[in-house]
Amino acid sequence: MKLSCLQENLNRGLSLVGRAAATRTTLPITNNVLLASDQGRLKLVATNLEMAVSCWIGAKIDEEGAITVPAKLLTEFVATLPNDKIDAKLTPKGKTLELKCARFEARISGVDAKDFPPIPKVDDGIVTKVEIAALRQAISQVVFAAAADESRPVLTGVNAEFEGKTLTLAAADGFRLAVYKLPLTTAVTEKSVAIIPSRTLAELNRLAGDQEEAMEIKVNANKSQILFRFKDIEMVSQLVQGNFPQYSQLIPQSFNTRAVVDVAQFLRATKTAAIFARDGSGIVRLIITPGASDVTPGKLSISARSEEIGDDVGEIDTVVQGAESKIAFNGKYLMDVLSVLKEQQVAIEMTTPSSPGVFKPVGSDNYLHVIMPMFVQW
Repeated sequence: MKLSCLQENLNRGLSLVGRAAATRTTLPITNNVLLASDQGRLKLVATNLEMAVSCWIGAKIDEEGAITVPAKLLTEFVATLPNDKIDAKLTPKGKTLELKCARFEARISGVDAKDFPPIPKVDDGIVTKVEIAALRQAISQVVFAAAADESRPVLTGVNAEFEGKTLTLAAADGFRLAVYKLPLTTAVTEKSVAIIPSRTLAELNRLAGDQEEAMEIKVNANKSQILFRFKDIEMVSQLVQGNFPQYSQLIPQSFNTRAVVDVAQFLRATKTAAIFARDGSGIVRLIITPGASDVTPGKLSISARSEEIGDDVGEIDTVVQGAESKIAFNGKYLMDVLSVLKEQQVAIEMTTPSSPGVFKPVGSDNYLHVIMPMFVQW
């Protein structure tokens, strides 16, 4: 292999694929990144066996070839080089990568490319496309609700339901549920459900940062692999096997109290209460009080208290529909959902202090968030 490319292109490519390389693994070669000539371009690939990211960058290929070298070492070295042309070639024995850029040069010991894990092909199954902006918003408003605990593997993933021209993403960890519906630019021919690892979607959101064109999605027929394809980037991921809970049963269909609140004010008051809630099991209490008449606004009281530290109360105006209501939530869960809302106002719907609270952005009907209450002495 002998080629040349620009430092900024190689640096960008390595930063895109590098995070997919394994850090702790029983298969050392997955710590490496694969460099290979591919139809007049340089192909970079990294995998941790759960997901694999491939990226193609422009390069002048003089001799075909491939090698794998430590991803972290190569990424850090290339990042420090000046913005100039990089010449790369393999030594005659093909086990060392020589790099030259301006007045810098390095030799990096590698491992034969044929030992690199094969990247799965996703050819059969459903194919669709989605706009990047819509997908990024959906991921940001859903992925944080997935479970971090591996005791129930299906909950560490995000349930993706493809039907017609709609993709519904849902995540739950046993204490909260996030559901987001977004349009597909290409309709699917048949309904399909897949559970995508939340880590995969979080990484996809990062990869999509500077992309503009619609992204292609493929799910293979036996629901074991999913492919996301951008212009010069591909990501293949394993899917979580199992059945996602029937989450629609967790969403209350009616309410006794509904309050519409300014998101920024609500988030600020919740952050303040959370300081006092740290030593009080994270409990933040909400009291919704209707206005005295149709003209006067209602109010939302957000409070927290700790026996050792003290307590705090914040109040904000709100439009209330229904009776006075009290409920307590984990402050972190409240801040998580309020932090990702793009709309200026959010509606909180409640029935009783022991029933789930539902959060819906005002002016948008494609997202809802359900949080289980905490039981407290009022």
